[in-house]
Amino acid sequence: MIHKSSIVHPDAIIGKNTIIEPFVHIGADVVIGENCWIGAHVSIMDGSRIGDNCHIFPGAVIGAIPQDLKFGGEKSVVVIGNNVTIREYCTVNRGTKDLMRTEIKDNCLLMAYVHVAHDCIIHANCILANNVTLAGHIEIGEYAILGGLSAVHQFVKIGEHAMIGGTSKVRKDVPPFVKAARDPLAYVGVNSIGLNRRGFTSDQITAIQDVYRLLYVKETNVHKGLDLVKSKLDDSPEKARIIEFVESSKRGLMKGFRYN
Repeated sequence: MIHKSSIVHPDAIIGKNTIIEPFVHIGADVVIGENCWIGAHVSIMDGSRIGDNCHIFPGAVIGAIPQDLKFGGEKSVVVIGNNVTIREYCTVNRGTKDLMRTEIKDNCLLMAYVHVAHDCIIHANCILANNVTLAGHIEIGEYAILGGLSAVHQFVKIGEHAMIGGTSKVRKDVPPFVKAARDPLAYVGVNSIGLNRRGFTSDQITAIQDVYRLLYVKETNVHKGLDLVKSKLDDSPEKARIIEFVESSKRGLMKGFRYN
């Protein structure tokens, strides 16, 4: 299952039924699970931990050291979950002493030329379209979708079920369940179609819309809007999650709704 032209260090651990195509290089401190497919000319470097049923397409580089001048050679890792697809020429860097890991969880799709920098955490079922670029220390919640050519500033957090339009410059935190677009990046509505596809009820979606109407659409700032959300709206898990995200934001939130 390993092509004779590939170089696989004898200390690397390769799972059953994993196929390694020509001209692949795999380092010593590497673990690859079962039923994976590693395409031609892929480099998987020390510190890489790859789950089962993953597909890594030609030219991808997994586990290179961080592009961070403060990196001191610490023994960090890249952790990739099960059923992850990494398309052509993606780059995923190891962590630094901050988290000591970069992690892509189960069922994610990284399209061609995506870059994931050090200490990023991408939760399950996310899609990063072509040429998405993540700086360091970014966290992306489950089921988020980032449109092609989007660039995300370091330390930004993107909430679960968010959808970000292509070519976006993401400089501030993006809360859960929303659609974001325009320049500068702004709230453009709730991701109601995506939520419906994932089993949210109409009542749940309406409750989310009510929260963001007070936070983003009415003529108020976020802090006043948050007070209104807490005092005027019925409690729900979605309301609690949005409040938690907003109150824990360190970079501040993206802009609110704009008509122009």
